[in-house]
Amino acid sequence: MKAENVKLGIAPIGWTNDDLPEIGKENTFEQCVSEMALAGFTGSEVGSKYPRDTQILKQKLALRGIQICNAWFSTFFVDGKKEQTIKDFIAHRDFLYEMGAKVIGCSEQSRSIQGQKKAIFKEKPIFNEQDWALLAEGYNELAKLAAEKGMKVCLHHHMGTGIQTPAEIDKYMDIVNDDVYLLFDSGHLYYSEGSQQAMLDVLAKYIDRICHVHLKDVRDEVVAEVKANGLSFLEGVVKGTFTVPGDGVIDFKPIFEILDKHNYKGWMVVEAEQDPALANPLEYAIKGRQYIRDVAGI
Repeated sequence: MKAENVKLGIAPIGWTNDDLPEIGKENTFEQCVSEMALAGFTGSEVGSKYPRDTQILKQKLALRGIQICNAWFSTFFVDGKKEQTIKDFIAHRDFLYEMGAKVIGCSEQSRSIQGQKKAIFKEKPIFNEQDWALLAEGYNELAKLAAEKGMKVCLHHHMGTGIQTPAEIDKYMDIVNDDVYLLFDSGHLYYSEGSQQAMLDVLAKYIDRICHVHLKDVRDEVVAEVKANGLSFLEGVVKGTFTVPGDGVIDFKPIFEILDKHNYKGWMVVEAEQDPALANPLEYAIKGRQYIRDVAGI
């Protein structure tokens, strides 16, 4: 890949999991961002331990050569909470803008089971036509609000939500305006479909409307256990569903090739939530960074 086109970041979720705060609770913000820099990354998303005062955050990140590139935002349009979602989004947008980020990664969390003790494959929500209409209306509005600051909104397709499968991604991309984008996550698509090809097909199909990329690997044997035992999303995470690129079953070479061929410009963020007691965050960050160097040449 062309090094001038992409920047490499890593998510703090490998150090402390915001969905399961007891996992990695011993890891401080300072340790997290220091180890990100030590592993060779220049960007980060935002975790719950990060200071929200932008001046303090900027100073601490500048010491380590780290930039903020995105931060998770939950939307609740399908639940009918448009007014509150818009209000919260504006505050979130302004925080990210102040930190210099260009994209805002959102996830439609209405009826999501990703944080619940429900079987991730059998109990995910299914949106009806009225739900999709509410979603499209909401995301089209978010895109306008993001554009006010020269930013882009992208939806993070995610296990346990109403937008998980390729068919649901197709529906979403079809009903929103062209200024609403997609956050491509290798791990969530592979997890959903159990197929490298299905994951690559989505990437190739929507490459021109993808403005942020999550690089996440998957362990097939853990997914098989999750399916066989009806486990929840977080139960799978604790068991090690996800890992850094190069440590699981996904071949990232064709992912990098598609991104390069289409001149993707933006961030690629390693996002591999694991139990840090089992997968030392610095060790795995270095492992992921080395794999990207070896395979993508950057």
